[in-house]
Amino acid sequence: MIPSIAVIILTYNEEIHLARALDSVASVAHSIHVIDSGSTDSTCAISQKFGAEILTHPFKNYADQFQWALEHISTNASWILRLDADEIIEPDLAARIRTELPHVTADISGISFDRKHIFLGRFIRHGGRYPLRLLRLFRRGKGRIEQRWMDEHIVVEEGRTVHFSGGFADHNLNDLTYFTDKHNKYATREAVDVLIRRHSLTTPDEALTAKTSAQQAAWKRQIKEKIYNRLPLWIGPIAYFIYRYIWQLGFLDGKEGLIYHGLQGLWYRFLVGAKVEELDLALRSCKDKDKKKEILKIRTGLKIFETNMDNIKNGNKY
Repeated sequence: MIPSIAVIILTYNEEIHLARALDSVASVAHSIHVIDSGSTDSTCAISQKFGAEILTHPFKNYADQFQWALEHISTNASWILRLDADEIIEPDLAARIRTELPHVTADISGISFDRKHIFLGRFIRHGGRYPLRLLRLFRRGKGRIEQRWMDEHIVVEEGRTVHFSGGFADHNLNDLTYFTDKHNKYATREAVDVLIRRHSLTTPDEALTAKTSAQQAAWKRQIKEKIYNRLPLWIGPIAYFIYRYIWQLGFLDGKEGLIYHGLQGLWYRFLVGAKVEELDLALRSCKDKDKKKEILKIRTGLKIFETNMDNIKNGNKY
């Protein structure tokens, strides 16, 4: 018998994706929990159709919203599965979860999947984009989400992590206008993380390691923070794009790959760097940390420095 799994999905106007996501976990989920931040479309109606528990909570950032979900959903499930509304657990991975999860030993607290990205209808196989190994399934009470503004990961602080192979797809159906708008917002959030660390405005959440999450995610974080983020603006994005598009064979992804790697691997990385430069300029002349925090909040419009970190620091995991 498969151990009980509670699926958590965060939503805001996800009617284009939600039924597909919910249907993909129907064979493994014992309960589904949709945390909505004020959708005006049929998101909640779709959730009700699938029998999901629907909770509403104002959105600040993904990490804060997911941690709130861990604290407030009604479940006694043994495992928690994090799924984005535009992601799909494909049948082979669902079958693997059903057959292998009952046999994992008690010392295993987290399970990673290989996520593939579908862009303009094409599976992006190259440029270092596949496989992206992410820890998404974890024992309730053994894991949490990093408190970051961008690139947050699930981490487990007790037990081992293992990997399940199978199809796990990120397939957003929105257009390029949506894609660029979303990444513009992502760029602001990633710049905030860089500047918080650079100016020591809070104690960074350093929980992501090869032991606590997927090994790939841990070493990529180390490369980004210890090498990439220290490169000059005019070197980092260009060097990364060349590495990704040429050395990692991104050009083999065709015209869809050119658009994707160009936007996500060059334009987005340059935009993050530009925002870091702009915001850092506003912070350099200020010596007071509280004043720097206020400047960053005003310039970004984000509710920075108001997170669930007190719970995390006190060791509370849900």
